[in-house]
Amino acid sequence: MDTMADERNYVLTSGRYRAEVAGVGAGLRSLEFDGAPMTETWELGKKPPLSAGLVLAPWPNRVADGKFSFGGVDHELDITEPARGNASHGFVRRVAWTLVDHSDSRVEQSVDVGLHKGWPYRITLTVTHELTDDGLVVTASATNAGDVDAPFGMGFHSFVRVGDVPLDECTLELSAGTRLQLEPDRMLPHGPSVPTAGTDYDFTTAKSLKDVWLDTPFSAEVPDEDGKARHVLSGPDGAATVLWTDREFDWIQVFTADPKNDQAYPDRGRALAIEPMTCPPDAFNSGIDLLVLEPGKSWTGSWGMEHRAA
Repeated sequence: MDTMADERNYVLTSGRYRAEVAGVGAGLRSLEFDGAPMTETWELGKKPPLSAGLVLAPWPNRVADGKFSFGGVDHELDITEPARGNASHGFVRRVAWTLVDHSDSRVEQSVDVGLHKGWPYRITLTVTHELTDDGLVVTASATNAGDVDAPFGMGFHSFVRVGDVPLDECTLELSAGTRLQLEPDRMLPHGPSVPTAGTDYDFTTAKSLKDVWLDTPFSAEVPDEDGKARHVLSGPDGAATVLWTDREFDWIQVFTADPKNDQAYPDRGRALAIEPMTCPPDAFNSGIDLLVLEPGKSWTGSWGMEHRAA
């Protein structure tokens, strides 16, 4: 079955917000405030460009050579990024999820990760997208339905925008004080995390995105008083799209789609992804912030998006 041809689409509304969520990959197809887009979108039934909006699990980002060891057992996953020799973004972003519940402002979907080559762990995922008058709240949970401990990580490939403002006219502010160094050929960790202060990667104060290219994992997020770390994409008039994460999503991968790198976002050219992640790339090998789900135990985390007026 071509799951990308699955055209299930769930419309959510609350106050001045409107969203659409796909049945494939539990993907956030769109989010709008007063009709102005806060995310990139794609045609229903088509493959989302650059994995836009999709859920990345049971690991986000990359596993080097598809190989890892856990609990004294060696595993070898299928290589799904052949050009770089990595296993990328897990198993659930291109499969049809099961609808659990849908109301005017909320949709809940679930999926069994399933057993795969190199993956003997039984994990069930649930993702809820809910609109409130304050914006979007995404709640994710994972349950170990097997009888052995299971490694786990999760991410969301969320693209953000501020209406129709070109990315080069926007500024970016990140609540993150370190970045993980990556080697450029395979985009795998190459050395420890380093402080961003005083470098080109320092976005702790708003910085122009003109001609900036990023494909970078950031961490050391600093939460506000409500426990949420906020990352802000602002237009020239001061209006902004804010992506927030709770402490379970203590990493963000910031990625710029760019025609200069043969990765243009259709009909937009340059575009920006801010991807909440529970762990950095290749966490199955480094162990950094890797979650371990005991049999019968569950994990839950949340993130969301909100409009900020000028």
